Parts: sequence; structure tokens; C-alpha cells
Amino acid sequence: MDWGDIAKQVIGLGAPILGTALGGPLGGAAGRILAEVVGASDATPEAVGRALTTSSADQITQAENVWAEAVRAEAEAVRSSVAETQATIRAELSSEDLLQRLWRPLYALELTFECAALWVVLVHEFWTGDMTAINALIGATGLLVSYWGFRFGVLGVYMSGRTREKVCAATGQDARGPFGQGVLGKLVKAVVTKK
Repeated sequence: MDWGDIAKQVIGLGAPILGTALGGPLGGAAGRILAEVVGASDATPEAVGRALTTSSADQITQAENVWAEAVRAEAEAVRSSVAETQATIRAELSSEDLLQRLWRPLYALELTFECAALWVVLVHEFWTGDMTAINALIGATGLLVSYWGFRFGVLGVYMSGRTREKVCAATGQDARGPFGQGVLGKLVKAVVTKK
């Protein structure tokens, strides 16, 4: 026996919200609340099923109300968290801090100069025919690929983030949407829309 087995019984007793929760992924949490209100000996589906046979309509209504209040409290906590996050994002977007506005472009410029410096060294070494430095660079290829792969990856994330910030500031909405803008996000959005 599991919580889904007593869901229909609870719905039939006049607690549709609690019964629906019992039949879903929150069944354990809803079951604990129901067990406490109806005075079950244990917070298991079997014990709650036995206690339901002797429970009153007032107990079922009380369990429904306790569950609804728990859901409301959770929704309010999430709403507050999202509101605080959005307020922080808006504050950062409107910040007049010079570092806040310039650190991404400075990072990109520094990385560009770093790559240009390597090319200058390579061209110079090929021009002069000094194979010592070229062999050292070839030996460090794995390190350089990892290093610059990481650096360019970070720069790509920064650029993407700045683009989203600008779109968000212009439209007032998060540019990513709930699933993101990538291929996977578009696929998820298409599947969800079809349902």
C-alpha cells in the first residue's frame, strides 16, 4: 500500500487538494500531515488508512486546511526569494559602478592581447628559425588548450549573460524564459506546448 492508494478515499471524504497531493510526488509530506491530524499511530499509508475509517469530517477539513496552508507558505517563500533575486538583478543593472560596467570588456581585451602576444612570439620564432621556443610551445599545447578553452568559455558565458541583462533591461522580462534559449530549451518548450 502507498499514499496513492488512499488518495481517492481522501478526495471522497471532501479533501480534494490533499488527496491530489497524496497521489503525487508530495504524497509523503501530505501523508504526514494527514496522519498527524487524524491521529494515526504511524505516518504510513496503512496506519492512516485505518485511522480514516474512524475520522470525522472536521478532521478531514482540518487536514485539508493544514495542507493548503503549508502549500501557501511554500509558495510565499518561493515568491519572496524570486522577488529578492529580481530586485538584486535590477539593482546591479542600474548600478553606476565603473567596475560593474567595465569588467567584462576589460576581461575580453586582456584575453585578446594575450592571444595576440602568443602570435607575435610564434611569428617571431618562425621568422628567426629558433625552434627551441616553438618546441616548448608544442610541448605545452595541452596546457594552452585547456587554459584558453577555460578562458574563452568564461568569456562566452560573460558575453551571453550581458546580452541577457540588456534584453531584460529593455523588455522587462528574462530573455531565457523558463527553459533557456538553446536547442534543449526549445525542444523542452515544444514538448511542453504540445501537451
